[in-house]
Order: sequence, then structure tokens, then C-alpha cells
Amino acid sequence: MSIEQDIQRLRDQINQHNYRYYVLDDPQIPDAEYDRLFQQLKQLEQDNPELVSPDSPTQRVGMLPLGEFSQVRHEQPMLSLDNAFSADDMRDFERRIRDRLEWPAERPLMFACEPKLDGIAVSLLYEEGVLVRGATRGDGTTGEDITQNVRTIPSIPLRLIGEGYPRRLEVRGEIYMPKAGFDKLNEAARARGDKTFVNPRNAAAGSLRQLDSRITAQRPLEMCAYGVGIVDGGELPGQHVAILQQLQQWGLRINRHMRLVEGVEGCLGYYSQLAQLRDSLPYDIDGIVFKVNELALQRELGFVARAPRWAIAHKFPAQEEITRVRAIEFQVGRTGAITPVARLEPVFVGGVTVSNATLHNMDEIARLDVRVGDSVVIRRAGDVIPQVVKVLRERRPEDTAPVAVPDHCPVCGSDVERVQIARYGKGGQVQQVEGAAYRCVGRLSCEAQLKQAIIHYVSRKAMDIDGLGDKSVELLVDKELIRTPADLYRLRKEQLVPLEGFGELSAANLLASLQASKQVPLARFIYALGIPDVGEETARVLAQSFGTLDRIRRALPDLLTWLPDIGREVAQEISHFFTDPHNCEAIDDLLQQGIELQQSGELDPRLGGAISLADLLVKLEIPAVAKTTAARLADHFQTLEAILAADELQLRLVEKLSKRAIDSLLAHTGEEAFCRRARQLEAQLLEFGMHWQCQPEPSASAALPLDGLIYVLTGTLEQLSRSEAKNHLQALGAKVAGSVSKNTDVVVAGPGAGSKLAKAQQLGLEVIDEEAFMQLLAEHGIQS
Repeated sequence: MSIEQDIQRLRDQINQHNYRYYVLDDPQIPDAEYDRLFQQLKQLEQDNPELVSPDSPTQRVGMLPLGEFSQVRHEQPMLSLDNAFSADDMRDFERRIRDRLEWPAERPLMFACEPKLDGIAVSLLYEEGVLVRGATRGDGTTGEDITQNVRTIPSIPLRLIGEGYPRRLEVRGEIYMPKAGFDKLNEAARARGDKTFVNPRNAAAGSLRQLDSRITAQRPLEMCAYGVGIVDGGELPGQHVAILQQLQQWGLRINRHMRLVEGVEGCLGYYSQLAQLRDSLPYDIDGIVFKVNELALQRELGFVARAPRWAIAHKFPAQEEITRVRAIEFQVGRTGAITPVARLEPVFVGGVTVSNATLHNMDEIARLDVRVGDSVVIRRAGDVIPQVVKVLRERRPEDTAPVAVPDHCPVCGSDVERVQIARYGKGGQVQQVEGAAYRCVGRLSCEAQLKQAIIHYVSRKAMDIDGLGDKSVELLVDKELIRTPADLYRLRKEQLVPLEGFGELSAANLLASLQASKQVPLARFIYALGIPDVGEETARVLAQSFGTLDRIRRALPDLLTWLPDIGREVAQEISHFFTDPHNCEAIDDLLQQGIELQQSGELDPRLGGAISLADLLVKLEIPAVAKTTAARLADHFQTLEAILAADELQLRLVEKLSKRAIDSLLAHTGEEAFCRRARQLEAQLLEFGMHWQCQPEPSASAALPLDGLIYVLTGTLEQLSRSEAKNHLQALGAKVAGSVSKNTDVVVAGPGAGSKLAKAQQLGLEVIDEEAFMQLLAEHGIQS
């Protein structure tokens, strides 16, 4: 086989696979195999450039950008359609056809039905089966030449497949952007800080009008054929549906929801069916197009003005309308998220009257620059919450002002904090920042968050209060028996018994469980508070590191970041939570109800005197003062106050201190706020015993007895719960893993131990029973 034959064979294979993928939606090979075929063709064409042809699958993109679009005059006008908005309009449409044709009432009329895609009408001209021109509809008589751009769309064949097509064939269709592609395009634009598209139709239009086809090629466009124009040098079937089916056989996509129905009642039934499917379709449609199926009847009916008498578009209720913003208010969700809502002048859109629309978050308000009094475009698709998609700034009144972020929660008055919205991947790494939102920090006092806060507080891993499921909590909150977590301990039996789901016994059991929960390890209490981003492990680290609730509540964010696995964002969450006066009031109320915290009272020995002056300087994040420079400054000046008071001459005396570091230090030490932050941090290090001058007692500085050892618990423990055993081990410094590996040091096996015990024995690991485990705890002062 010659190289030329090899190339043609690969082109035919690729075109056939494109047809099955883009037209039939029935791929025969995986993407990897398709890519291999494409690369083989590309390599052969690179090696034999004289054999490259314009209709090759490799030639979809690559031409130089245009200076402007040239004009195309349509050989047959691309007419628009009359619209129907009701069943009566459709019946009038059929009546007019029957009257003009003198069609007997008992004789059925057949109509082709197709979803009316919300895209851009285009004309594709094929000569000898090869795509030679693509053009927009324009004004129906003259459009723009967009050949380079339509060549980039995979569902448009560069060469028709099969045989029997006319010498010149004009295919007409709609280029559109699927919803998923539109969402992804806007998501990428937001990540780059670029302007987003209002809707898929605008995105498709903007993509087709790119002078650089390489940009168009990156846009997720598709094309669906709905008819033909010029047909020269060949014949097509005499029915509209049959013509579309023939186009599909030649490699063009048609709508799989196309149907042939009988009479206007068949049309109305189809309209109703598609109206129900509309929101689940992968693309936007704004109505249904109905056409008399027989071409002979179409010719007899003819045209009126610029529209055919034999076709009509039955439109769905509009999904976009214009209205005015009366006010912008803020709502608080169950997670504390503060969502701005636009109050609108009522407008009928998407089949319902809309008077409110979500604005998502303050970043969205800033992006849209929406203000009270603005005229805006509202979009509603099915059951989707209406949203503001565009501000008509040319209609903006002169006295408008930007929307301000609320300083305090509109529900409870707590502080409002800005939080980053991000998409996280494996390992908790941020994959993409999607903007920012605002949140009420009054977790324990805000009514909007109360149910969720209580449900978390009573959960098994938190306060472990039996008898309170989600529904019970919601009932107690709805009955206003609980306004904060402390109200749980004020519940009385006579309040509970009359409530649905409670009785004498269940009420008594709940009160007993509440009483038992008052004796609680500090780590579980911290976890029960529901501090954002503070899970079981972080709560344990806080409790073990600081030893008392008082230290945790007062710890500065900078100091918190010295603890294991606590970064700046989590440190800020903890600090915001404990500095909010409403949260503090709720915590104090809990303690007044008799909560007795099991806390060591001691700082983790590993933190005693552990923070050096150099560490402190690094923590202050002074530009150009990294670890090595910080160590030189600490060695030279010995104290923080000396560094804060140093002038340029004194700093020049420090060995190998760069000019940039000197300038940076002077800029920071000259700021009162920076010096205050540094002094506050040093003062807390001294108070907590973490300061370099705080030399711990030799016994206190010893490592925890099980520090660094990995334990695994398996089977049933009879003298204490699995959670209690885990807490005791962690208090002694051990790590508790969920599975056995060669790194495991000890396996505690109770009755019923299974695969974990077997694996431990297989690996030759140390295995102890519950009795030996209890003896181990007793040796280290833990009695259970």
C-alpha cells in the first residue's frame, strides 16, 4: 500500500470514528486508540506535506487570524419563523394551512417536530462533499464568512461520508454550546479573573465571531442540522424528516428528539413532553419548531413576508427578563454563610412570577456591580433559583451606591468574616480558588446555625448524648426550648414528655445522658463546639498542647500555628470563634450548667521553652527575613525589644544582613501595629511557658511515655469504649491508626478481633489484650 493510500485510509477511519462519536453518540473505540490514529495521520502528513488536503481531519485549526470577516450573500434567503405562544396559536396555524390547501378535516396533516436550539443559525456549503464555506445567517440575505471557525467544530464534517450527496449541498443548522461546556468555560474565566458569558447562546455567538480560529477551537461548540438550502446536482427525499435522516447518514448531527406527529394535537402533545424534559436536556432550547413534513405541500403553501407558511416556532415561556432591583438583603444559612438576595420588582419569567434572585456572594456582587435601583437581566431555568446575570448599566440611576459588606450578622449580631471558597483535591490541597464568601462566626448563638450546631454538639464523637436525633433537635429548636447548646441542660421532663417522639422513658433517658455528658475530656468538648475546620484530630492537638480551655480560648493566631498540623487559615478560624463575644457567652453558659472538663492543666512538655527568638521573627513574616537572617538577628540583638528599637546603623552591624532585609525591618518596626503584634505574641509565649527564656523542669521536658508509638485497636473492649481508649493513648503521646502495617508498634486486641489481629500475628507485632492494656494505662496514672 502506498503512503497516499495509507493517509487516505487513516482519514477515512478517523472520519468514521468522528461520525460515530459526534453524530451517532456511539463511539466504537476508546479515546486513546483514536488519539493514536490521529497522531499516525499527523506524522504521515508532516513527512509528506505535498499530500496534505484541506479536508483532512488534521486541518481543522491552524490558519492565521483574520483581519475581519468577509460578507456572504445567501443564494437562498435564510428566513425566520413566525412564533406561537399558546395552544390556540397552534390551532390557528393548522387551520390556516388546511384552509390554504383546502385540506379535508378528516385527512391528517403530518408535522416534523424538533427542539428549537438556542444557538446561532449557520449555513454550511459542501461541494463534491467537501466543506468549502461556513456563514452566519446575518439578516437572512447577507451573513459573515466564518469558514475558519466552523472547521474547528468536531461535529461538523470537513468531508461528507458515504455517497450519493449532491454536487453542491447547503446544510443549515444551529451552532450551540452545551450547558456543561458553558459552565466549564465560565468557571475557567472566573479562575483567571476574566469576564464571564451571560448565557450559552452569547458564549456560542462570541466564539463564532473570533477572528482567531484557534480561540474558537478551544470553545465547546456543537452543530445540529435542521434543514437544507441550495441543492444542485443531485436529489433529496421528498419529506423533511427523511432529508434529515439522509444528512445524518452523510455525517451530520441531527437532533435525536426529532419526531413525526399527526395533526395539531400531536404537536401539542410533543410540546408538552419536551417542556417536561427541557431542564434535563444537555443544551438550552427556547421552544419547538413544527414543519409540514411533505416538501410538495411546503412549496404549495409558500411564504409570507420573510417567513414560511408551513413552519412555526412554538416558544416556551421566556427564561430571561428585565426587571429592577428594589433592595439587596442578606440571609444567613445553616452553616453561617451570608448570602445576598436581590428583591425585585415582580416579573414573569420561566413560567412563574419572580420577585427574588440570588446573588451568591459578595464577589458576585462586585463582579456584576449590581446596585439598588439597577435594571437587571433575570434568568430562571425550570426549578433553578432565579439569578441576576447582567446589569444594564446604561439604565442606572445617578444616585446609586455600591453594596457594602455587612459588618455584623443580621440574625445574631456576631462578627462577619471573609472566607475563601476553594475546590480541594486529595490530601486537602487547594486545586482551584473559586472566590470568597462571608460567614457569621456566631456558631453557638446564631439561630440560623443553631440546629446544625446542636446536632453536632450531641453527636457520638462530640458530647455523645443519646436520645437526640436530628428530628428531635429540630423539634426542640422549633418549639423554642433550645436557643443555645446550654439550653440542653435546662430541659425538664415535663417539657419533653408531651412532645412527639418522647415519652416518660425516653425523656428520662435523655436527661440521664445529658447529666452523664457533663464529665467530658477537653478534646471532645472542643470538637463539640463545632469550630469550622476543627475536627477530632485538631481538637486533640489543641487539648494536648495547651492543657486548658482557658489557654485555647486566648491563644493568638500566630501562636496557634506553632502547633502540629494547624495552618494559618485554621488558626484564624479558631481565633475568630473564641473572640466572638456571642460564642464566648454561649461557652460560659455551658460551663455554668455544670460541664466539668477533664483537662491536664499543663502545657505539652514538648512546647516548654521551645520557641526561639529566631522562630518568633520568622513567624512575623517580615519580607527578606527568613530563617537564616532571623537567626543572625537573634544572635546579634538577643531580645525582641532590641530588634524593634534598632536603627539603620545598628542593623548594618549585623553580619551579612542585606540592604533589602534592613529596609524591610525598618519599614515594619516603624509601624505601631506591627510592633504591637510582635510584643503581644512574645508576651503570650512567656505566659504559656513556650518562650525561649522559659526553661522547663527536667521531668517536665521528658517526652510523653508513648510518644512516637503507633497503636491499633481491634475487637471489643469491655471496660471502656473504643473512643475512650483512643483518647487515653493519644494523651500519652501515641498515635492511633485504623489499620495494621509493618509500622505498627502495638495492637490492642479485644474479643472478636479478626483480620487486624491475624495480620499483626503474621507480621510478628506485639499484641496485648484488654487486661494488659488497662494495666498499661494504670502504670501511667490513668484510671478508668
